[in-house]
Amino acid sequence: MNKNRNNTIASIIVILFGVVLFFIGTDGFQAFTAETARVNQLIDNQPEFPDVTLEDSNGRKYSISEFKDKYVFITFLYTSCATVCPQLELNMSQVYDLLPPKYIGEEIVFLSISFDPARDDPSTLNRYKDAFNSDGETWRMARIPDQKELDSLLKEFGVIVIPDGTGNFAHNSAFYLVNKKGKLIDVMDYTKVDEAAEKVSRILNKGVK
Repeated sequence: MNKNRNNTIASIIVILFGVVLFFIGTDGFQAFTAETARVNQLIDNQPEFPDVTLEDSNGRKYSISEFKDKYVFITFLYTSCATVCPQLELNMSQVYDLLPPKYIGEEIVFLSISFDPARDDPSTLNRYKDAFNSDGETWRMARIPDQKELDSLLKEFGVIVIPDGTGNFAHNSAFYLVNKKGKLIDVMDYTKVDEAAEKVSRILNKGVK
């Protein structure tokens, strides 16, 4: 009896120890996938938006300091994309519409960044933005003409972009939220529009981070 009881206790201890290790290794059971782990790490590290030059649909050039003291809600896309990008931008427009109007342009701006600068020049971006009712001011579409600068931003924010050799790209998609200090504070599932809008609204209401 004692031997069986000891074996049972030992088994329970081993199981509990394994659960603890799993909890630690998955960041509190959250990181069940490599993508989730990557996102959690980004949120923990809060990388800073690098010093790059943006060129928007109006041909204006500026750095992220253009949006000083504002939150920036960001997507990454390319206009030739016929798969996820149109849905990504449509969902972004829905988040835009769901936020309290008093915050738009005052506390937060929206920014869609192309990772295909060779084709997505200002005139192309200007046509593309009209399809999603982007006003070009409180929601801007821009490119980063310098490839090295673009690569530095993609790397910092964990955006994976792989050319397929036919002019298209395999890439991940999400909503990215940068705070007033230019740091990435959240990466959200772009398919969960209401959830993203509610989260951003809470942050704006509290004025946190």
